[in-house]
Amino acid sequence: MTNFSTRPLYIQVRDALAERIALGEWKPNTTVPNEMDLARGFGVSPGTTRKALDLLESEGIVTRRQGRGTFVNDPAAPELASRYSHFHSAAGERVIGEIKTLEVTEAKASEDERERLRLARDEKVYRLARIRSHRGKAFLMEDVVLPVALFPELPERNLASSGLTVVASAYGLALGKAVESVSPGTASLAAAKALHVEEGAAVLVLDRVILTRDGRPAEWRVAVCKTNDMRYKVQSA
Repeated sequence: MTNFSTRPLYIQVRDALAERIALGEWKPNTTVPNEMDLARGFGVSPGTTRKALDLLESEGIVTRRQGRGTFVNDPAAPELASRYSHFHSAAGERVIGEIKTLEVTEAKASEDERERLRLARDEKVYRLARIRSHRGKAFLMEDVVLPVALFPELPERNLASSGLTVVASAYGLALGKAVESVSPGTASLAAAKALHVEEGAAVLVLDRVILTRDGRPAEWRVAVCKTNDMRYKVQSA
């Protein structure tokens, strides 16, 4: 495998496989080649390929089935759609929520948007105003910003109300880590109306950037969550 990266070989193989899956070389619910064939193709040892596949499985990209092979997971499946969601109901149930997009606009990126998404001065973004509900009750108001360059013609493709895992898959992008901060806040008038709480009520303010596998910011979200219905729970690796 000709590559001058200083990262471990199995990480390089993992990244290459994830990119090929994102680009649709292997479709959801189909198998990828076996370890030996992949090792020969990449010019690495079977052990390196095995570690790469193990890492892909831990990230939910593939599932390895004894005696049957390694299968590509569907990014739209609920267990993968919840990858970046840490909301739980008071009963402990993991919650993704139904997304309702209220508005989609396209504009030149603001200074803050350029900084958070690492954009050039004249680049454009999509701004999405959304509400997330669970069992008919709104619990989250979010403002989402996406780079137009990564997701051209997003509204025309009817993806504005889809989660980022589904959107990224549609554009052949592999997602990586997310960086998020959580802080206490109070509901503005707009948040109070959207979430059916009193103005000034206690809320959680969530600020998150999700990166692609190769480190490009794919989404910046600032959200307000009411605290009486939801719990925010993060499990360390």
